[in-house]
Amino acid sequence: MSADVSGLGELPPAFLAPGSSSFLDFLSDHAPALLPGARPVPVVRDAGAVPHGTTIVAAAYEDGVLLAGDRRITAGNMIAHHDAEKVFPADEFSAVGISGTVGPAVEMVRLFQLELEHYEKVEGVPLSLSGKANRLSTMIRGNLGLAMQGLAVIPLFVGWDVAAGRGRLFSYDMAGGCTEEHGYASTGSGSLFARGALKKLYRPGLAEDEAVTVALQALWDAADEDSATGGPDPVRRAHPLVTLVTADGFRRLPAEDVVERSRAVLAQRMERPDGPYAAPL
Repeated sequence: MSADVSGLGELPPAFLAPGSSSFLDFLSDHAPALLPGARPVPVVRDAGAVPHGTTIVAAAYEDGVLLAGDRRITAGNMIAHHDAEKVFPADEFSAVGISGTVGPAVEMVRLFQLELEHYEKVEGVPLSLSGKANRLSTMIRGNLGLAMQGLAVIPLFVGWDVAAGRGRLFSYDMAGGCTEEHGYASTGSGSLFARGALKKLYRPGLAEDEAVTVALQALWDAADEDSATGGPDPVRRAHPLVTLVTADGFRRLPAEDVVERSRAVLAQRMERPDGPYAAPL
């Protein structure tokens, strides 16, 4: 679909016709072949050999919500990448972390970013946080054909709800089912172990530095039990990515801060390999 069919700088009719504020709807009407869900679904012989992203954790805290992930990508029993990025800004006040098949997941994130930007340009105001979560749910559902062949995309979505004045987090299943989580959540191959750590260490009203430490402890426990989850790698300086969304917007914790906190966790684990204990009462 060319942006100029006249040679005089004019936009084609598709760009000028009234319609939905959804960029996905626009593509569905005028260029459906560009949508992932509209492409022919190939027969997948070995989905496990396709690069997959692993563990993502999220936690609400006193000033907002945190989203963090390890850096490893696997392809079958091989490590495909040691320092991949799996946590991205969705817009100014939200973030998305990916687990599952990396190629479709990254494409989905880019489309999601464009969807939110398009809505704001057309409507003049940002989409509500619940609306953003629902739009992402629709996109995941569009990937169902590939998901049923083992190429699933299962993200976590977090954001600052401007109307409610608090951070919120949402988890998904591979068919696009969306659930608002309260307190914390995890997804990916190491999510069972990460969730156990979060359940043990999380409490409402955590300060920012406490929430970051809890997330790093959870990712450490996941890496300790799940071969597809990467632990801190001081040789490659591949430490977890930690992002924070507050009333001031999205920001990524500087790498040097994550390194310092990871070293503190390592020092603690040298003395207590199983990590900190929660009080029994």
